[in-house]
Amino acid sequence: MENYDVAVVGGGVMGCSTALYLSRNQMRTIIIDSGALCSEASGTNAGTLTLNMTRAALIPYAIKGWELWNSTEKWLHSSIGTRKVNGLSLAFTEEEEELLYDRVQARQAMGAPIKLISGKKAQRLEPGLNNSVRSAAWCAKDGFTSAYLTGHAFKRALTQENSAVMEYSKVKGIENDKNNFKIYLENNEHLIAKRIVLAGGVWLEDMLNWLNVKIPIKCLINQLIITERMPQVMKTVLSIANGLLSLKQFDNGTVMIGGGWQGLGDKERGGVEAIPENLKGNIRLACHVIPELCYGRMVRVWLGLEAETADALPVIGNVPGISNAYVIGSVHSGYTSGPYMGWLLSQFIMGQETEMPLFDPSRLIN
Repeated sequence: MENYDVAVVGGGVMGCSTALYLSRNQMRTIIIDSGALCSEASGTNAGTLTLNMTRAALIPYAIKGWELWNSTEKWLHSSIGTRKVNGLSLAFTEEEEELLYDRVQARQAMGAPIKLISGKKAQRLEPGLNNSVRSAAWCAKDGFTSAYLTGHAFKRALTQENSAVMEYSKVKGIENDKNNFKIYLENNEHLIAKRIVLAGGVWLEDMLNWLNVKIPIKCLINQLIITERMPQVMKTVLSIANGLLSLKQFDNGTVMIGGGWQGLGDKERGGVEAIPENLKGNIRLACHVIPELCYGRMVRVWLGLEAETADALPVIGNVPGISNAYVIGSVHSGYTSGPYMGWLLSQFIMGQETEMPLFDPSRLIN
């Protein structure tokens, strides 16, 4: 039986970031995940680093996260293929232009370096765009990473900091025992930690239930598509004002198509299968935006799980009513701001004043 200063349950970007920063501040830390690190939402997402697709209230956090992803060699001691490119959110109809204008205003008010530009200027930045584009929101702080490399990079960094990493180990319960927490594993072993961090994504509701805290977490089943390798058809990260499309092309020529179109599944079974009409709709919209995509072929479809709270804002802070228990998750565009959110929570755990406000989970108690 091992004793730790902090046990982090959930090995996505936010859990890994929290564990890494705490380890670097001399806390004996362990991170536990039922699979490999960053193998769920943090590894199966599109790797987009975006302000155009981030809720206005989270823009300051996303800017900080974007800066961290563009300097991983400094804090993660590893490259994960981050690319800094222009981002465009597009409007093709009058209604979309109105929506785009409102969203640009809201994001600018929160500090986002986003500008409204004409359709012609958007085509100069992205020559492959459909000629019918009316206007666009342009942001120079955009880009993407190779999300599948995230877990490998965090594992190396955590190991270098002497943080214990326990992969493929499922936690079945947590007991609040006086001044410690007992973490029970499915193999009948248990660990003891002075502090606990719950970072389980769509499974946060179940994890909080271990401590008799009720906070509902919705599970979204997001669809993602990858094409075969193609000649360059785009050089920016693209989204659309109605929020149903994200597009980017990697260095190897493959194009990632996403945008939150839903598939079938749940948190128990994961992503089960794509919905054919949603699959067709996603591809049709992508080909409308970049007509050259019509000549490519789809080679793979998969589904990633995304957590969402009742007010669509994160839960980051104390587990209500329980000392030394913390929770982090349900962050919209969470991959972008994830490493910064983890750093903020580590500040809070260490008793420091946080650089930006957290998101008190108690507001969501039933």
